[in-house]
Amino acid sequence: MACAGDVPTLETLAAVSILRRQLPKLKIRVINIVDLMTLQSQREHPHGLSDQEFDAIFTRDKPIIFAYHGYPWLIHRLTYRRTNHGNLHVRGYKEEGTTTTPFDMTVMNDLDRFHLVADVVNRLPQLGAEAARVEQAMRAKLLEHFHYVRRHGEDLPEIQNWKWTA
Repeated sequence: MACAGDVPTLETLAAVSILRRQLPKLKIRVINIVDLMTLQSQREHPHGLSDQEFDAIFTRDKPIIFAYHGYPWLIHRLTYRRTNHGNLHVRGYKEEGTTTTPFDMTVMNDLDRFHLVADVVNRLPQLGAEAARVEQAMRAKLLEHFHYVRRHGEDLPEIQNWKWTA
């Protein structure tokens, strides 16, 4: 999993926390991008990673779920020459939303922890029935969130009070 931006990083870490609880044997790597230009090749930008460095971090063949606080096409453009570009799935701003809670805005743009977890399990065929179980649990959390926000006008307490735990 990769992320760039404060809210996407928080949601990515929350998604990883859920995945570790739901699928404890799953190996997950989190890559936090601070300088987007590192996604480009050294040939294209002085901050860029070499192809070897990029492949060592992002792998050559594993699915990558990338949460980004801007438009997804930018990440695709910065990485389009990279080996594993075909496995890169970017979640970002889709111009969805209205006046609502901060977390509800991430939900409307499919950038929340529950959508990110579903993205992961749907791209790992080796999970079989476990993927369906986890995806159903995420749909239930999204439905719970939907009703809670509309009833109370604020995010679920578990969202508001979430903290990373090792």
